[in-house]
Amino acid sequence: MTTFLDDLPLTLLFAATAFVVLLSIEGGFQFGWFRRGRFEDEKEGPVGAIVAATLGLLAFVLAFTFGLAAARFDARRTVVVDEANAVGTAYLRAGLLPDDQMQRIRPLLREYVDSRLEVVRTGDIDKALRRADELQRALWTEAEAVGRQHPDSIVVGLFIEALNETIDIHAKRAFIALQGRIPPVLWAALGTVTVLSMAGVGYFCGLSRSRRSPGVLVLALSFSAILVLIADLDRPQEGFIQVSQQAMHDVRTMMDGSTE
Repeated sequence: MTTFLDDLPLTLLFAATAFVVLLSIEGGFQFGWFRRGRFEDEKEGPVGAIVAATLGLLAFVLAFTFGLAAARFDARRTVVVDEANAVGTAYLRAGLLPDDQMQRIRPLLREYVDSRLEVVRTGDIDKALRRADELQRALWTEAEAVGRQHPDSIVVGLFIEALNETIDIHAKRAFIALQGRIPPVLWAALGTVTVLSMAGVGYFCGLSRSRRSPGVLVLALSFSAILVLIADLDRPQEGFIQVSQQAMHDVRTMMDGSTE
């Protein structure tokens, strides 16, 4: 699930957000100045209360969106560790299989880990998913063969259990990365509330005939920084904040250090 925001680099998203915020405030300011000249009996107090309520709503939507992005970032981080543990367990248990099966299965598992690390470097998710599917089919074919040869073996059963968990966690990781995104409707709601809230701030300033404050720029930059942070947390393969792949690197190192 992607949105139009995914096509924007984070630096451009920051600049675009700041521009929209400043434009909304300026538009509200001009309208408030115009209204003050035409309707001098409009009171600032009720307008200030409405603006405060709108800003409170914006803060709520912003906090909710940030919490959702942070929770899903944490889920991606957790599932990497779970997948590394599952692959490592399958690799170790493969060492208990007959030599001919072990010699075929362990290289496939090493290549599987390499493919998982490669997608982080290249960002080519489609290619990685296709390769992972091919390797899973090859591994499961080997598991079926050794299972038929040794149907009563506890060791074989343990290996198949670990391999099945590896496949299940891969599906979970792919779902979290591709489908566990902030819904577009939530981005639309956040953008709408932002424009209206910032226009309300500008309207209140124009209605009170106050001069344009440099604090408006601080507000625009601060809000833009938080929005970019949320977008960064929501992007699984790019941005300044990335999920550590150290667990997968450790498993790959373990595989290189093991003997077959």
